[in-house]
Amino acid sequence: MDIEILGSLLVSENGIPVMPTAPKVRQVLAILAFFAGQVVPIAVLTDELWAGRPPRSARTTLQTYVLQLRELITVALPAPGRGKKALTAKDILVTCPGGYLLNTRGGTSDVREFERLAGLGYRAVGDGDHAEGARLLGASLALWRGAPFADVQLGKQLEMEAARLEESRLCALDQRIEADLRLGRHRELLAELTVLVSRYRTHENLCRQFMIALQRSGRWSDALEVYRKLRGTLSRELGLEPSLALRQLQRSILLDHSQMTASDSVPRAVRAV
Repeated sequence: MDIEILGSLLVSENGIPVMPTAPKVRQVLAILAFFAGQVVPIAVLTDELWAGRPPRSARTTLQTYVLQLRELITVALPAPGRGKKALTAKDILVTCPGGYLLNTRGGTSDVREFERLAGLGYRAVGDGDHAEGARLLGASLALWRGAPFADVQLGKQLEMEAARLEESRLCALDQRIEADLRLGRHRELLAELTVLVSRYRTHENLCRQFMIALQRSGRWSDALEVYRKLRGTLSRELGLEPSLALRQLQRSILLDHSQMTASDSVPRAVRAV
């Protein structure tokens, strides 16, 4: 069974999508897919579906949802080979003591692949191989097609996991941009950082990276404008000042700009002396 979560949900068996249309059945599939290979307790499933206020028929209703998923899985199962035991939907969506388990039998998961590639990327950056780190982190980010569980109704558990995944993506993105800056790719980053800073208006490290890329591209005034906007947003929305590191970067850009301006104002004859 193959699972895609980083965007709209897609679960397929034998290359055939196993996708219910009913929102709550899709929700059950989403949480089982996220925890594929692990037993998901019935209490977790009912809390996800009914936010801590399950109806009296919750267990029976959950069993109905599981049956509907098994019907979809059955349609997707391959015909049994000669002399081989037929695989059933109960072998895929397994009833366990106290819960259910989705058995992928070694199938793919975009979340697991993202985590694997990102981990390798972090290790490469830590070892000083910024080119390999940028490549691996870029490959991990390329797996994302949108917000996690984009077309799934989210309860408390899935909301928490979606937020964790988004934070993991931001961390990988931050490290990939850092590696690209180390490789001197500041001009290539400008368009991407313009969008990211607009989307994450209080994310100080993205603003720091944008300021550095602008400064290295000779756009001092634009770099200072990024700082000014961030400072205004932090003050207005959070009552905070930018971090010490960001204030130091702003002073460094001001000093760099003033020194460059002073150098440009010196007559050529004087410079030659």
